[in-house]
Amino acid sequence: MKILVTGGAGFIGSHTVVELVKAGYIPVIVDNFSNSVQSALVGIKNILGFEPTCYQFDCRDKAQLKEVLINEKIEGVIHFAASKAVGESVQNPLKYYDNNIGSTIVLLELMLELNIKNLVFSSSCTVYGEPEFIPVTEQTPRQPATSPYGSTKVMCEDILRDTAAISPIHTIALRYFNPIGAHESAEIGELPNGVPSNLIPFVTQTAAGIREKLTIFGNDYDTVDGTNVRDYIHVVDLAKAHVAAFSYLKTITETHFYDTFNVGTGSGNSVLEVVQTFEKVNGVKVNYEIGPRRSGDVEKIYGDVSKANKILNWKTEKTLEQSLQDAWRWQKKVSF
Repeated sequence: MKILVTGGAGFIGSHTVVELVKAGYIPVIVDNFSNSVQSALVGIKNILGFEPTCYQFDCRDKAQLKEVLINEKIEGVIHFAASKAVGESVQNPLKYYDNNIGSTIVLLELMLELNIKNLVFSSSCTVYGEPEFIPVTEQTPRQPATSPYGSTKVMCEDILRDTAAISPIHTIALRYFNPIGAHESAEIGELPNGVPSNLIPFVTQTAAGIREKLTIFGNDYDTVDGTNVRDYIHVVDLAKAHVAAFSYLKTITETHFYDTFNVGTGSGNSVLEVVQTFEKVNGVKVNYEIGPRRSGDVEKIYGDVSKANKILNWKTEKTLEQSLQDAWRWQKKVSF
């Protein structure tokens, strides 16, 4: 069964491609490499022994996307392709609304036209905004987003829900937390273009001497040590959740189906805890300083993942320590 993976050369996408193949699916990648690198395809090949088919273009290009969907006889889609930096979205909101919402609409229009019925969407815990209570469940009210990035995820969820209500497209939106780590082979991992927007690449690049120092944005939050709390999930565990979600979609018999699932470890760690754990398990020091709070950051969030555990028959297997060791192994490979 062929599955289109938009953004399949990115951090989460590349790991999902690997897990799809392991589960017996045939992934076909579309990626414009705006926030990914061609070398990811080499890494995937080194892991699998072959390089999956990859097309390089922006999936807002309806004509090219239609051609791929038809010629490759695509039977389902996992949609990652999106701009994803919270801070950048605050500075450049129009880019995020255009790219994230536009690509989703183009994809849905073509799925309707070509009768492609199964879709797994890359959503985010940012849809919960600054929640009143944690852990958040799928029934936790979505709040006004704290960033344009979060707003695009809320809007895309609504578009997917409304489309599923009047069409045969079966859709699952995975609301996941903070993916970290790398494949244990160190063949693929997180390699952002330019200055990293996520914590762990900044930690590893600082430890490797690429960055002078790490800035922790705020230490006056109402948390265990004053720094933000997040749920950090190993990217391989997250990739397996996408495979589990897609496999579950294939069992759905209802005409209309849409559902959401939290995907995380079910617990939170502060930024400072993560940095200190990284130093401990890898035996390296990270030069960090405390800076002012960053616009758009939520104080603390982690999720109840029992729904995914029960219905998707999925749960995390890797620890924070393993995630940080894998991340450092990957960084050393690409740096030294």
